[in-house]
Amino acid sequence: MKEVYNSETFRKSGHELVNLLADHLAAAQQGSIPVLPWKTPNRQVKFWEQYDLEDGNATTLFKDIIEHSIALNHPRYAGHQISPAAPVTALASLVAAFMNNGMGVYEMGPASTAIEKVVIKFFAEAIAYEAGADGFMTSGGTLANLTALLAARSVHAHTDVWHAGHAGQKLAIMVSAEAHYCVDRAARIMGFGEEGILKIETNERFQMQTDQLDAQFEAASKKGLQVIAIVGSACTTSTGSYDDLEAIADFAAQRGIWFHVDGAHGGAAIFSEKYKSLTSGIHRADSVVIDCHKMLMTPAIATALVFKNSQNAYKTFNQKAQYLWKEAAEEEWYNLAKRTFECTKEMMSIKFFCLMQLYGKQGFADFVERLYDLGKTFARLIKKRPQLELATEPECNIVCFRLYNPELDVVENNRINSNIRQKIIESGEFYIVQTTLNNIVYLRTTLMNPFTTETDLENLLLMVND
Repeated sequence: MKEVYNSETFRKSGHELVNLLADHLAAAQQGSIPVLPWKTPNRQVKFWEQYDLEDGNATTLFKDIIEHSIALNHPRYAGHQISPAAPVTALASLVAAFMNNGMGVYEMGPASTAIEKVVIKFFAEAIAYEAGADGFMTSGGTLANLTALLAARSVHAHTDVWHAGHAGQKLAIMVSAEAHYCVDRAARIMGFGEEGILKIETNERFQMQTDQLDAQFEAASKKGLQVIAIVGSACTTSTGSYDDLEAIADFAAQRGIWFHVDGAHGGAAIFSEKYKSLTSGIHRADSVVIDCHKMLMTPAIATALVFKNSQNAYKTFNQKAQYLWKEAAEEEWYNLAKRTFECTKEMMSIKFFCLMQLYGKQGFADFVERLYDLGKTFARLIKKRPQLELATEPECNIVCFRLYNPELDVVENNRINSNIRQKIIESGEFYIVQTTLNNIVYLRTTLMNPFTTETDLENLLLMVND
């Protein structure tokens, strides 16, 4: 055991690891390594099944893991919505992992619990919430959205669901047909069933058609459904389209239901004077989710869930745990297990707080603006090529397009674009994904790296046309 916890061994390995990661960062930014060292899943498993750390050096293991992983710091990474973490936050992550403060109760994470309070206040002010807002950080947008909707159920259900269950109520939520699948999943977890998920069709820009809300609400009521909440997307995952949050807020206020904003990706625009208008109306929401690990340079996984009314932050859970706290009824903000799914909770707040302290609000604004501007640049390059077609004019850094041959049918065009995507990722030159919109396959890029250049984007289009 002494060797396992040997401080000098740790010091030596730590220095070697930082050097290794710094070299990887430089190589990735220069584009001298593949963005994705492609192997099939079965080949990847076989490699690690047969792995043998012959020299007993942890640095060798770390090197092999890095070489078999996707490089988010590569300027030609344009796939999923995961940020290339600011390098200093990797050091904050090391502190979090080493200190291993669980944070279920205050005593198990005094510094990180207090820091989390400061971080949430920072988000609340950027959202333009008035005094009385509160919230916490949790493990990802999926869990945050579920937690917010559980709070909505506690507030708007006719019975005490936590103790009595639904008691025969047929509850429902309203959400865009293009919303992230985790909202649908949350409703099913809560027992609403398929009937309790009212999906509102989208317009040609893949935004919720808010003029359909009253009719959908009335139709649901006639079926005996009690609509408790509506979810606005800021922005949608597939296309990066922002719903009209002002119109949704008006509807929610008129109907007396909870208004929740899933801003996991695009909520970060609240920090940008240039792009914050995309989130107009977000301050009217009862709850807002923003992922720090998407557009805020923070390592996965760290999500802010902010409630307009601090009292609602305690609505989701209400149970006794005498070994954790003395009085279950007390709203002790510093005992986070009272409000979150996690009892053992990672010190995720210190990663974001580190960026706050070093770079401030402007650092987040610069990151968002650089990538959103890049999305517009990419759309301009695509529109210059008649053989390419945009799915919609991008509002952020998510851009969907396809190679289109009007002489071929939908099935063949879809096959061609899927094959293009597979060829690109297997080459290791770029990493992109694909999505299906109205049964049409599009190549989907999320421009996450601030060092991606217009030349990189031109080269991607050359590969698509090849």
